[in-house]
Amino acid sequence: MGWYQRLKTFLVEVWAELQKTTWPGRKEVYGTTVVVIVAVVITAAFLYVVDKALESGMQFLFRTLGR
Repeated sequence: MGWYQRLKTFLVEVWAELQKTTWPGRKEVYGTTVVVIVAVVITAAFLYVVDKALESGMQFLFRTLGR
């Protein structure tokens, strides 16, 4: 079987699988997008607080133990 026939077979199989796929509706996409954005904001806020706490702790250590 030549490369052209293999490519054609592959594309036909891909198209057949795509026909079986159920695509999400607009409402579902909107909902999951909102969840992702909220999760990113919460994670960013958490990491910001942790970063500031570690920064304050390191500054305290440098002031008390440093020269």
